[in-house]
Amino acid sequence: MTAMLLVAAGCSSTVGPANQARYDKMSCSELNVALGDTATEISRTAIGRGKVAKTSVPSWLLGGERVKTVVADRETARIERLQQQQQAIVATRKRQCPSAQ
Repeated sequence: MTAMLLVAAGCSSTVGPANQARYDKMSCSELNVALGDTATEISRTAIGRGKVAKTSVPSWLLGGERVKTVVADRETARIERLQQQQQAIVATRKRQCPSAQ
């Protein structure tokens, strides 16, 4: 279990900032797919963060709790970036897609 934490700490992928110009070029159906994909990724990341937070780290493992906290914080930051991305998609949908309002 501890090895999983250490691997997760080094392998957490990052999401770039929301690119409004990219969303402006998408069709309504593409925006809907992007919104669904982002929601799925938020859920997946939150589930992973929850598993890390519930992980029991043995007291003899020095730094184990710190690694656990770092991984959970990294996942929280990733969720926040995904939520910003989702907000940008929703704003674009409201401007471009009359059925989204």
